[in-house]
Amino acid sequence: MAELLKIRNLKKYYPVKKGVLQRTTGHVKAVDDVSFALQEGESLGLVGESGCGKSTLGRTILQLIKPTEGEVVYSGRNLADMSFREMKPLRKELQMIFQDPYASLNSRKKIRDIVMEPLKIHGISSAKEQEDKMEAILEKVGLNRAFADRYPHEFSGGQRQRIGIARALMLNPKLIVADEPVSALDVSIQAQVLNLLQDLQEEFKLTYLFIAHDLSVVKHISTRVGVMYLGRLVELAPKESLYKEPLHPYTQALMSAVPVPNPLMKRERIILKGDVPSPENPPSGCAFHTRCHACMDICRTNRPELKEVQTGQFVACHLY
Repeated sequence: MAELLKIRNLKKYYPVKKGVLQRTTGHVKAVDDVSFALQEGESLGLVGESGCGKSTLGRTILQLIKPTEGEVVYSGRNLADMSFREMKPLRKELQMIFQDPYASLNSRKKIRDIVMEPLKIHGISSAKEQEDKMEAILEKVGLNRAFADRYPHEFSGGQRQRIGIARALMLNPKLIVADEPVSALDVSIQAQVLNLLQDLQEEFKLTYLFIAHDLSVVKHISTRVGVMYLGRLVELAPKESLYKEPLHPYTQALMSAVPVPNPLMKRERIILKGDVPSPENPPSGCAFHTRCHACMDICRTNRPELKEVQTGQFVACHLY
């Protein structure tokens, strides 16, 4: 598979301002030196606790938020250096499905206007062609074309998320960043939306960056999985390797919390001690050392690099 996207040393820091003069006293390190590559046609799952920087990373990749440092290389061009005007033609190839199906749709617009808006913004096709494509895409995502004249409040959460997916597909994108697209849905509806995303990926040759906190959901849809902790990528591996033999202590703790469907089978639970440190003042060395059961002296002072320790399996840990 060809390489579609390459992230190099990506950082996003938010200044912390205090006092009457609003002086910058520190920075919240939402994304802290993340690097990975995304291949055409694959689904890369991104997991981690709430607040670890997953959503910020996805938005920074699409330049909805400008990075503090680093590169986002797409088709040989660094998106981080491009202006709004230069980015506009590439927006057609880079789309996002947002987490909240209630907040991501304009409540004052009909579904036809919401779904056709990307075509209008980019000046693609005539009005008749836009209408035809809108109806075809609605049917692709499992919605009746008669729904086009309704408003978002007339739909359930699962139907609204399908509308969000339809909007993302209108410009025939190559990459879709799905930011926890099923976390606000019931379990039965989650399965339907996940199956829909897989079918669409096969039909339209899509590449996904799938952000979630539910490990079972990520296992269902991903080919590779990245694990984030406090703004940093601590493990990246093929799905089979990660779920069979997680290497990083944090990944092991996450895996131990996944419910086992067999009541006769017991799994030893790894309980993490303490709370997640503040991204404004992360620990020195390995960010996870304050909660790690395998912490060594080197972990407190030296930050481990993300290195390949098995075929295709990268881990940032001094144990390896």
